[in-house]
Amino acid sequence: MFRITAKPAAAVLLAAALVLTACGRSETASNTTESAAAASTIASGPATGTLNIWAQADEGEGLPAFAKEFEATNPGVTVNVTAIPWDAAHNKYQTAIAGGTTPDIAQMGTTWMGDFSDAFVPTPSSIDTSVFFPSAVKSTNVDGTAYGVPWYVDTRVIYYRKDLLEKAGYTTFPTNWDDFKTMAKDMQTKAGATWGITLPAGGKADDFQSMMWIPWSGGAELMDADQTKWTLDTPEFVDSMTYFQSFFTDGISNPAFDSTPGAAESAFVDGSTPLWIAGPSGIGSISKAGGGDAYREKFGVAMVPKDKSSTSFVGGSDLVVFKNSTNQDAAWKFIQFMSQPDTQVKWQKAVGDLPAVESAWQDPALANDPFLSVFGEQLKDTNSPPTVSTWTQVSAAADTVLEQIVKSGMAPADAMKSLQSTADSIGTGGGS
Repeated sequence: MFRITAKPAAAVLLAAALVLTACGRSETASNTTESAAAASTIASGPATGTLNIWAQADEGEGLPAFAKEFEATNPGVTVNVTAIPWDAAHNKYQTAIAGGTTPDIAQMGTTWMGDFSDAFVPTPSSIDTSVFFPSAVKSTNVDGTAYGVPWYVDTRVIYYRKDLLEKAGYTTFPTNWDDFKTMAKDMQTKAGATWGITLPAGGKADDFQSMMWIPWSGGAELMDADQTKWTLDTPEFVDSMTYFQSFFTDGISNPAFDSTPGAAESAFVDGSTPLWIAGPSGIGSISKAGGGDAYREKFGVAMVPKDKSSTSFVGGSDLVVFKNSTNQDAAWKFIQFMSQPDTQVKWQKAVGDLPAVESAWQDPALANDPFLSVFGEQLKDTNSPPTVSTWTQVSAAADTVLEQIVKSGMAPADAMKSLQSTADSIGTGGGS
């Protein structure tokens, strides 16, 4: 749900993950260390030569126009963009790395960085990554080395029906866990909703990841700071999962909700479930379900409620350069171009992706938008899954455990103890 139009979540990865090696890393050639060393600096002057870029779905379709703009300011360069579908991308990159046929630049889903980092060139020290949201930069760091830069980010906020919030007796949106849960219940008892909020019920890919805003806001972490040990059975995690489970045991969330595409939007518009957690694509999809842009007057967005913090999930994609690239200098120049604040704003307007560069959010088109401005605030407090190669396997196991918590009533302490044991057996992919 962090972007409904098929971004790189575990749903896309699950099938591919099953055929990865134990550590999940690609069997990439290491005969290009000289190329990696050569990319430590970026030469002055315009880009030249030919660049081949692979990008997925909407990004692959939108990128050629920006490539033309880059070519106009760098007359000696030719940029070729190949658009590939998300559901085929993981295998395509895996095959290209094994065969030494990678492009110069690729769009890499943040949850894929640990899978393929052995094939990437480290980020040149001359690139200032402090301009990006820190949580987005975190996704580029694998085993202590930075690879590529954040391209765009994606986070989740709370969508709510303004009219039903008022009917439930609220003039402002609750900001803490207790008041938020009370408000969700009041949506049923006072505003006539069938269910208060749609929450993931487990059993489907990415469900666990979709509710990680609760554990993160409750002070829990998936791993220790060094990413050497899973920390899934801590008191903070158990308490957070107990809070999550209570929405189902108290009848506020539907454990058997309809998860087919468009169902959540329909339930939101008809008022049967007036609270929903989603990414920026929800603005358009809810508006469409409500009959058009005029429906935007009926709903609003708010940051996720706070316990110890108000921390939401951050995803998106990074731009990386492959070791096999024969034109790394031009590749990094193109990445620098796509990282300019004005380019990031243009990209948001063209494709809808949220800028990863913090200063881009000062642009009035984002800062003054009643929806996007909330996303901008939420991005200041976000977290991302670890960049270890086994995250996909642990996430899949967590999806199953989440279903046991929701549908079987399994005690969160027992569930997280079980998940911790499973994660320990899977490992962290270190040493591969």
